[in-house]
Amino acid sequence: MIQIDDKLISFDVIEKPFFCNITECHGACCIEGDAGAPLEKNEVTEIEKVLPEIWDDLSPEAQSVIDKQGISYNDSDGDLVTSIVNGKDCVFTTYNKNGDCICAIEKAYREGRIAFYKPISCHLYPIRITDYKTFSAINLHHWKICKTAELLGAQKGIKAYVFLKEPLIRKYGEQWYKELETVASEWLKHKTK
Repeated sequence: MIQIDDKLISFDVIEKPFFCNITECHGACCIEGDAGAPLEKNEVTEIEKVLPEIWDDLSPEAQSVIDKQGISYNDSDGDLVTSIVNGKDCVFTTYNKNGDCICAIEKAYREGRIAFYKPISCHLYPIRITDYKTFSAINLHHWKICKTAELLGAQKGIKAYVFLKEPLIRKYGEQWYKELETVASEWLKHKTK
C-alpha cells in the first residue's frame, strides 16, 4: 500500500493495466452483480434533481422500481446504493445505438441536459473506496467482466490510475492526483529495477 494523506492506495491501482473496453464488455458493470452502485448521500439529492430530465431515457421496468422504492436503497451491508431492476440492472441503465449499456445520467450530462456527471463510484470503477474512521482504502476491484479492459490497458500501456485520472481528480482534487502521479512514477521505476 502507498499512503497519500489519509488515503491508502493499493499497489494494484498503480501497477495494473486498465482501459475500459465497452465494445467488448457492452457495459456489463452496470447490469451485472447483486446490488446497485454505491452512492454518497449528497448524490441522492443530485440524482433526484435530474430525474425528470432522464426519466424518458429509463426503461419502463426501471421507472416502476423508482416509483415503488425510489432511486436508492440500503443493501445487505447497509450501504446506500442505486436501485436495481430484476435483482441486477442499475435503474439508470440505457443503451446506445450499438446495444452497449450506458448510464442515462452520463448520457444526459454529455448531451448538455444536466450538470451532474454520474455517481462517483461509477466514474471511478473499477476503483472501490472504503472509508474507515481514520483513513480511506482505495482498491482495484477485479471482476471477470473487466478482463478485456485489463488486456486493452496492457496493450496501450495504460495503468488504472492513469485511465481513472479524471474521476480521481473529481474525488480528491488536482493536487492529490499530482502527488499520486509522482509516487506512482517512483514506485514503478523501483519495481522495474
